[in-house]
Amino acid sequence: MRYVVIMAGGSGTRLWPLSRKGTPKQLLKLIGGTSLLRLAFERATRLVPAERVLVVTGAPYLDAVRADLPEVLDENLLGEPVGRDSLNAVAWPAAVIARRDPDAVIAQLTADQLIEPMDAFVSAVEEAFVVAESDAHALVTLGVVPTSPHTGYGYLHRGGALPGFKTACAVREFREKPDRSTAEAYLASGEYWWNAGMFVWRASTFLAQLAALEPETHARVHELAESPERLDEIFPTLRKTSVDFAIMEPVSQGRASGRVVAVALPIDWRDVGGFASLAEVLAADAEGNVVDGLAVLQDAADNLVINTTGDHVVAISGVSGMVIVHTPDATLVTTLAGAESVKSLIPAVADTAGPDFT
Repeated sequence: MRYVVIMAGGSGTRLWPLSRKGTPKQLLKLIGGTSLLRLAFERATRLVPAERVLVVTGAPYLDAVRADLPEVLDENLLGEPVGRDSLNAVAWPAAVIARRDPDAVIAQLTADQLIEPMDAFVSAVEEAFVVAESDAHALVTLGVVPTSPHTGYGYLHRGGALPGFKTACAVREFREKPDRSTAEAYLASGEYWWNAGMFVWRASTFLAQLAALEPETHARVHELAESPERLDEIFPTLRKTSVDFAIMEPVSQGRASGRVVAVALPIDWRDVGGFASLAEVLAADAEGNVVDGLAVLQDAADNLVINTTGDHVVAISGVSGMVIVHTPDATLVTTLAGAESVKSLIPAVADTAGPDFT
């Protein structure tokens, strides 16, 4: 049977002070009063029934995830006691699902992106399911058809088309985030897609590659699937690394028996990773200001102003390109250009004000 695993473990530190230890960005109701996690779940249930949707998240977020997704079975909520990067966010659920269903095919989807239109996304993932079901050696990665020479995404270099499929093709190599001129060359060539970090594979196929390339992790996640009560003992010992680095790149280079296939996502895809990207997806006024909450703006343009309090007004005058975020116990002021550095501010906040403010 088909399954969907939603990866929802990130903390979203680039969205501080909105995103905090207890409320990571995927749980923030930023988009029309709906969380990114809820939107991801709605996509997932277009592909499989709710009882075959699993969510991998941080253990501290489990109660909040239950509240946001009451349809998800409790045994399908996997809470990581510590973050161990994306390899283990896919390896652990693969072992769990394989134990339940040895013939399972899994779509690994993300919880921190905006994806439209829904129908195009569903069609692409269904094509990826068929590829994985028809080829016992295929690890399918989803590639977003690029619309600009974006320097913030990794890229997939496409190879030959797979006969009988609409968009599926071989992957020659994975490329890291490029500089501007390299990204422009990628776009002009027509041979590259953005790496979406979403995958489809047979559980058995992925686990076979894991056994070949990361045998210790393979053994440990099977121990964990068999003895879930040992979670706090086993999970922190898993090697911390990404699935691209540990599995997808070596397989694409012929260092294991599988092969990597890409399927196109012809969608509008936005990774809501920080305030600059958030400003791009929220509605702006005639002056380019994005405002959420009680605020007064005068002679101001192209600002992002978020005020989560109901008894405090934020007033700005004569500025542009600013990010101002006011919450009951913390206020952030930075520029849109410098908003990516917010993550590095968190340790200083903890040192000065205490960990309760992070």
